[in-house]
Amino acid sequence: MADPKGFLKHGREVACSRPVEERVKDWKEVYVPGSLLPIISTQASRCMDCGIPFCHNGCPLGNLIPEWNDYAYREDWAAASERLHATNNFPEFTGRLCPAPCESACVLGISQPAVTIKNVEVSIIDKAWDANDVKPQAPERLSGKTVAVVGSGPAGLAAAQQLTRAGHTVAVFERADRIGGLLRYGIPEFKMEKVHINRRIEQMRAEGTRFRTGVEIGRDLKATDLRKRYDAVVIAAGATTARELPVPGRELKGIHQAMEYLPLANKVVEGDFVAPPITAEGKHVVVIGGGDTGADCVGTAHRQGAASVTQLEIMPKPGEDRAPHQPWPTFPMLYKVTSAHEEGGERVYSVSTTHFTGDEDGNVQELHLIEVEFVNGKLEQKPGTERVIPAQLVTLAMGFTGTDVENGLVAQFDLELDARGNIARDDEYQTNVPGVFVAGDAGRGQSLIVWAIAEGRSAARGVDRFLTGASQLPAPIRPTDRSLTV
Repeated sequence: MADPKGFLKHGREVACSRPVEERVKDWKEVYVPGSLLPIISTQASRCMDCGIPFCHNGCPLGNLIPEWNDYAYREDWAAASERLHATNNFPEFTGRLCPAPCESACVLGISQPAVTIKNVEVSIIDKAWDANDVKPQAPERLSGKTVAVVGSGPAGLAAAQQLTRAGHTVAVFERADRIGGLLRYGIPEFKMEKVHINRRIEQMRAEGTRFRTGVEIGRDLKATDLRKRYDAVVIAAGATTARELPVPGRELKGIHQAMEYLPLANKVVEGDFVAPPITAEGKHVVVIGGGDTGADCVGTAHRQGAASVTQLEIMPKPGEDRAPHQPWPTFPMLYKVTSAHEEGGERVYSVSTTHFTGDEDGNVQELHLIEVEFVNGKLEQKPGTERVIPAQLVTLAMGFTGTDVENGLVAQFDLELDARGNIARDDEYQTNVPGVFVAGDAGRGQSLIVWAIAEGRSAARGVDRFLTGASQLPAPIRPTDRSLTV
């Protein structure tokens, strides 16, 4: 235990953010560089090393949180990094992007603000990179077996790294022009600078993982040909079918899916464009969807110089405290103010879009909405609450409904889907096709980055057992286990 009285002596402190007026002028991460280290040992001391650490159950990766909190308190950063990497291939990703279900399950959180687990995590890994403690781990010998990984998001990268370290020859196929999947093009730079992806890719290259960009399996390369070339295949292509908004006026110009809008902003930062083909500059922007992707659109619009930003959510505004049906240690739905919301804009709850109207050139100009409420468990419109708001750029951030079946991958592999439209798999993450496995959102449905990494690691063990008959890789989580993080 770090400090037996730490949780009594110290309150919760979190990372300092740069002033809003400064950070909206650039794409750098919102936090003040180095602001965590002076307080992180003190914050780690608040961990009580509980007899039953519920944070383990809250984290799909099973992170050894009390152990690396203790090392962080003692400022033994190398040991903390080793414990952190024991369960998580990419803690710099989760430390920045995960909504921290571990903190919701923190025992201290029953009566006090929870331990700043996420901040401790990112401090440990950033310190490890600065100290050159993160090194390639090439296998001692090769198995002679080959594996193709389809998709280079967190699930695909985790599976690829585990399998490479197990001695297999792994090639990662990515349809985009750069490796990283949604980490690269779906996450804005102000939430995670892409240097963190780049240096992990270089580590994986040094370990022996091979990368193929600009190749979409099912279109550029037939799935059947891929199966013939490799001894096993891991599908980690994500849940890429975006939820649509089928209302009148949807065809107007200026209405885009979030994953059409956000990647273009990231490509500007990458140097591919001088200015984004879709921009919020000088426009009244409406973001439909109240989740993290919607917040990413809000923050991006601020940086592009939007005239106004309004975020719409069909559900009621969440409370600031746990609801009775979401008791500790479950992951509660709480009102959350992200860094993007701190920067301005309006958030409107319990509303539904009825239609759009545009100008004579077919450009969207207005969004028509109506208030909704739950009646006998169903959302119903409230007559007389209709209103119109200006909308010259609309982004749809309403989530994803399942795997893309249009590109041919599912049909060419002859894969079965489950009732939710995801690729079906067994407890070893293997599909109905022997030697073809699935991990992450493609099999689970839209979920958290920690689940993606956990599933990538678990699927890797299934592949290793399939290829060699046994595996020393960590035991998998069950694909049907949704734990306490639903």
